[in-house]
Amino acid sequence: MATVTLIEYEQASPEVRAVYDDIRATRKTDFINNFWKALAVNPAQLKRTWEGAKAVMAPGAIDALTKEYVYIAVSVANGCSYCIHSHTAAARAKGMTEAQYGELLAVIGMAHSTNGLVTAMQVPVDEAFKVE
Repeated sequence: MATVTLIEYEQASPEVRAVYDDIRATRKTDFINNFWKALAVNPAQLKRTWEGAKAVMAPGAIDALTKEYVYIAVSVANGCSYCIHSHTAAARAKGMTEAQYGELLAVIGMAHSTNGLVTAMQVPVDEAFKVE
């Protein structure tokens, strides 16, 4: 259960509606997900977060599906069930197959395992890996 009231479009202030409208236009959908509805309790934070997400997830040097893979991996590392689900859905919409998803989860699991071992053993970083 949310700890804040989810702000629906009909109850939103003009400032929030403007952000919702931009989300809909940018994503080419009428759907506003619960994350944005929760952030709408603070219109300035909603706008700031949307503008940041829109900029980061926009087309660039990294393709859209790879950006979703990274988002899924970080969401798993942070234990954010909502983001795991929403970005898995977004990755599927961008063409991710079940085989790719299975492989992605295997990589995430392996990274968790090896990260845990390296952290527990406090393995020093090799000089060859350091950026000068």
